[in-house]
Amino acid sequence: MARNFKKNDNKAREAKAPAYVAYHVTDKGDDKSFWTRIGAAWDHEDGKGLTLQLDLVPVSGGRIVLRTPSENNEEKGA
Repeated sequence: MARNFKKNDNKAREAKAPAYVAYHVTDKGDDKSFWTRIGAAWDHEDGKGLTLQLDLVPVSGGRIVLRTPSENNEEKGA
């Protein structure tokens, strides 16, 4: 997954972890859904928005869900 980079005073670039992870969620019936990680989002420095970077763009139905990153996010679905 690509990371957003933030410039510091030394003009060097350091990786900034995403504020949210983007998932495409499709419902599979019987109260089950399938979650696929498709990108990430970073807060703007002024706090007035997000930059959304999608590594995959869903073409079928479903929805895009933004979740805060955690170790449990990789175990979504089923």
